[in-house]
Amino acid sequence: MAELHIIGQIIGATGFPQNSLFCKWGVHTGGAWRLLSGLKEGQTQVDMPQTGDMAYWSHPIDLHYTTKGLQGWPKLHLQVWHQDSFGRCQLYGYGYIHIPSSPGQHRLQCVTWRPLGSWQDQLAEMFVGGGPQLRSPDLIYSGADRYRLHTVGMGTVELELCVILRHFDRYGVES
Repeated sequence: MAELHIIGQIIGATGFPQNSLFCKWGVHTGGAWRLLSGLKEGQTQVDMPQTGDMAYWSHPIDLHYTTKGLQGWPKLHLQVWHQDSFGRCQLYGYGYIHIPSSPGQHRLQCVTWRPLGSWQDQLAEMFVGGGPQLRSPDLIYSGADRYRLHTVGMGTVELELCVILRHFDRYGVES
């Protein structure tokens, strides 16, 4: 079987309204993919930068997949959260990015967004906090229903990933 190694890190995030951020992440694949080693989801620590607006996480990612086909190539989905001084967590953004299909080292930027909600939701968010969230996280990477949402752009998450392909040439895939 063909093998895919993904080794790298979630470097950090910038461009969000406030600091004190952390990131929940996961990898979604199709049915032909099988995880041999590594964790397919995780969470970074909270970073409160003293200077600048970049929250640094340097969170490692190390995954090893086997596959029988190219359908369902891995996608990394992200949720960026803000933690206030009382320990309350508020969603700041969703995002996803396809894992590069070419071998080598890749520096990636994943733009994030969040649901906007009605004007009542926005008013309540200003005074009480919280805000609208997706009922199903599958909407992050499935395109059909996501395009009907009213969203607002948030910040950017930076990633550095090394991709190693093995035995793809045996299945007619040139790397």
